[in-house]
Amino acid sequence: MRIFFAGTPQFSVPSLERLTSSGHTVCGVLTAPDKMAGRGNTVVSSPVKRFGLSKGLTVLTPMKLDEDFIESVRTLKPDILVVAAYGKIFKKEFLDVFPKGGINLHPSLLPRHRGPAPIPATIIAGDPTGGITVQKIALKMDSGDIFLQKEVPLEGTETAMELEGLFSQKGSRMLISVIDEIEAGTASSYVQDSEKATYCGLIKKEDGRVSWEEPASLIERKIRAYFPWPLAFTTFHGQHLVITRANIVHREEGKERMKPGYILGWDKNAGILVQTGKGILGLLRLQLQSKKEMDFLSFLNGHRDMVNDYLGEADV
Repeated sequence: MRIFFAGTPQFSVPSLERLTSSGHTVCGVLTAPDKMAGRGNTVVSSPVKRFGLSKGLTVLTPMKLDEDFIESVRTLKPDILVVAAYGKIFKKEFLDVFPKGGINLHPSLLPRHRGPAPIPATIIAGDPTGGITVQKIALKMDSGDIFLQKEVPLEGTETAMELEGLFSQKGSRMLISVIDEIEAGTASSYVQDSEKATYCGLIKKEDGRVSWEEPASLIERKIRAYFPWPLAFTTFHGQHLVITRANIVHREEGKERMKPGYILGWDKNAGILVQTGKGILGLLRLQLQSKKEMDFLSFLNGHRDMVNDYLGEADV
């Protein structure tokens, strides 16, 4: 079949890579426009664009999916639209271009965690099981019928980066399986139970700010969910402090004696001990503003007086 692929981040690349060697024809690629980044305003292309151009594929980066763009896609004579993390909802006029319709790779167990950030949402919710879904593309976000779904048991230690890598590889194989079945006319699907749907929104940089009033268990999950972006952060003596790894020392402490954010001490195994709204969190790896990331012992060597001090809004 002639496949028109849409995707933008690194998560999308394994799917596009597998499609190019699948026996099908990738007739075109849709990805986000280049953007300016860094202090020098360097032009940065998406991972999908860079990969697509390296393979000699036709890559389109429109600002708007308007009539002219739709006509340019139509001239490519695609059979099916395949999407992996493109980030926009498609209109009917665009979907009508594809005789075989469209399919989407979504890294959650739909209908749970519909929306643009399902992997962080899975971690933050503390789900014991994550998963991957290949679904029909519908006009309403992530509501299409399900072709294929696979569960992935979670250990509760995974970061978003680790799950993205795992799900992108597993998902790419699932896409090929569904495409082959659609071509053979043997594909089947089932309707989602919308009453069980949950939703997640776009992640903003400010979402990474640690609220020490929250339970230690939730803060620890957010640290993993926001790695590598936007990263969990707090302040220490007014400086930006990123926390890249932590563990729960105590989930609950009867009546909390100290204000959340208070640095209780440190333990050679548990890390720097911080009081939260419920329980104690041990900080294992940190990165202070303009400094390198380091383990907690190295951090303590440069801040020997931090015990009995505060992090975050309680920072005094």
